[in-house]
Amino acid sequence: MAYTQIIREQLVKTNIDDLWSFMSSPKNLQKITPQNMGFIITSKNKDEVMYPGMIISYKVTPILNIPLTWITEITHVKEKNFFVDEQRVGPYKMWHHEHIFKVQDNGVLMKDIITYIPPFGILGKLANYLFINKRVNEIFDFRNKVLDQIYNTTNENCCAN
Repeated sequence: MAYTQIIREQLVKTNIDDLWSFMSSPKNLQKITPQNMGFIITSKNKDEVMYPGMIISYKVTPILNIPLTWITEITHVKEKNFFVDEQRVGPYKMWHHEHIFKVQDNGVLMKDIITYIPPFGILGKLANYLFINKRVNEIFDFRNKVLDQIYNTTNENCCAN
């Protein structure tokens, strides 16, 4: 079964404590997701710090303004090192997203490994080629831009581990 894997990296000029606190809080997902995704967290636990087994539900409109329910589970967490979310219900046949954090001298290297299989077999492969892969990359481009605005302009707290 063919899958798509996207690997993204971004150097964030802050310390691991601040970045982990921001990225491990579900309530911040809306801040780093493009508005045109219609992203709304529907979970009551959005103010909690993530933990293994945490279920987070959302409404999204990824294409053609069609609202979809997306439910993910945080399957693994190693504090200040990595966490993994996996789709349980949603637009993909399979979605596995590793968030990896590596402390550097000049900040934190954040690496994302996104592995997914689009739905609908051969039609999904075509849709992935035509727009899904591009859309996923646009979402991460937006996230990078937001994190740059928050952390990479001038940050006096940079790099104090």
